[in-house]
Order: sequence, then C-alpha cells, then structure tokens
Amino acid sequence: MILALDTSSALTSVAVVDGTRVVVERSHLDPRRHAEAIGPMLAEVCGSLSRDGVDAVACGVGPGPYTGLRVGIAAAIALGLAWEVPVYGLCSLDAIAAQVRAERPGLEGVAVAADARRREVYWAEYDAQGRRVAGPRVLTAEDAGVEAAHAHAAWVGRRVAELLDAGERVAEDRKSTRLNS
Repeated sequence: MILALDTSSALTSVAVVDGTRVVVERSHLDPRRHAEAIGPMLAEVCGSLSRDGVDAVACGVGPGPYTGLRVGIAAAIALGLAWEVPVYGLCSLDAIAAQVRAERPGLEGVAVAADARRREVYWAEYDAQGRRVAGPRVLTAEDAGVEAAHAHAAWVGRRVAELLDAGERVAEDRKSTRLNS
C-alpha cells in the first residue's frame, strides 16, 4: 500500500492506494490552510491502517506554491522516516496526466494545466504513451491554449475551465478537449 499526499494546489489531498485501488481518500479545499488540514486528514486516513501495511509514501512535488508544497513534502518525509519506508516525489502534473490516460484511453496526447494564480497556469504535455514531452512550465492561459491546440491534446486540471471561462482566450482546435478534473 502507498500513502499519497499532494499539496501542490489549493487542494490538500491524502489517500491510501493498494495497487490500483483507492482504499481511502480525503481532501480539503483551501489554498491557505494546508498545514492546518493535513494533520487531521492524516490522522483520519492513517488511523485505521497498520504501519506495517504501508510500503511507501508518495508526495506531489509541484509545480505549485512553495508554502503548500513544503507542507506536503515535510509531512511525507516525516512519515517515511517514522515508518521506515521509502518516500517518492512525483510531479503533480504527471499524476494528473496518468489518471486522465487511465480514464480516457486512446487520447493522442494530454496537456495538463493547473491554476497557478495571476491568470497563469502550470502546464505540461504528454504523448500517447504518457511520457512528458514538454514542461512543466508556467504559461498564460492563452499561451497554454495555443500549445494544447497544437498538440491535439486534452485540457485537464482543477479550476482551469473557470480560468478560461473568466475571459482568458484559448486557441480553438477541433481536436482539443477541455476536461474538468
């Protein structure tokens, strides 16, 4: 089993995964309360687990705001040391792309965009095999749209649709799709 943490966005997430099955997950949406949220969430999620059952800890390492990232990374390192299990960092955009590919097989590529605030997005592009071929980068929503349209990719990421609907222009391409996740 893997304990997974991510604090790279406004969402604080904690989950336990056994193979491909999510055993338990909790999330809290507040961009300024990662530190206050993660402890109680870990207590709730890990309270029913045996430490011997956890084989590793995985945590999102961004891109994202520094303060949120360090909360999740510090928690992951502390648990890994306490439980004497390895800790693995994972690009948060890679994790989102993998989820999209699993849920929507057959996409030519996936462009993942996550809200970076200030009318920008964190962006990365993945090929049909799931390999990252560009990014992660910080782009305006318009520039990310041009990149995604060129790549024949799908838009994914929390609040990206809201950002685009709030007036950010995105290049149109009939092969591009916007997904909310």
